[in-house]
Amino acid sequence: MASNMRAPQAGEVTKIDLRKEFKQLYNPPAKEVVLVEVPDMAFLMVDGSGDPNTSQGYQDALACLYNVSYTLKFQIKKEMSIDYPVMALEGLWWTDNMLEFSADNKDIWQWTAMIMQPACVTAELVSKVCEELKQKKDLPALLKLRFEHFHEGLSAQILHIGPYSAEKSTIDTLHAYIKEHGYAFNGKHHEIYLSDPRRAAPEKLKTVVRQPVKPAS
Repeated sequence: MASNMRAPQAGEVTKIDLRKEFKQLYNPPAKEVVLVEVPDMAFLMVDGSGDPNTSQGYQDALACLYNVSYTLKFQIKKEMSIDYPVMALEGLWWTDNMLEFSADNKDIWQWTAMIMQPACVTAELVSKVCEELKQKKDLPALLKLRFEHFHEGLSAQILHIGPYSAEKSTIDTLHAYIKEHGYAFNGKHHEIYLSDPRRAAPEKLKTVVRQPVKPAS
């Protein structure tokens, strides 16, 4: 992963911001679909299934991801003098038979909830933080948490502005672009939630909608 990190001077904290570093991935236009090359990046991930609006497993996954991410952030700042904003929540969504994937039947959805991590985060550090959190908090999804690299490669994406329930037209635009430009799907439907739904009005929510692609055969 590319990084602007450098060795800090005594008493100095090095600051990094992956959202700015990967601006082309986390700030697409809302009026047109664009193609991007998504590099290999490291994520904390939790898998699950069911309607995210009603699934306790999904809420447990978010609690786990944020607790581990913020604990890593604070520990790295203390031990390495590196500070960074915790990245946005992301989600992969699918069904075993994608012909059955529908917003009208979210109970059969499968998902991976995930948060990207900077290069200074290692598997050993994640394991250490998880062991510490097990002693302090009740986080059921810690048993499902994994830290791994994820590489999507060539992808089409667009920014959706508005409530999650109104994403269909944006997704339709994305899929039409893919078909019209001679591409086929090459991975799972991917969303990146740039806004906090607890603080932003539904009509102002910003979500990156991404679909990995490959040339159609």
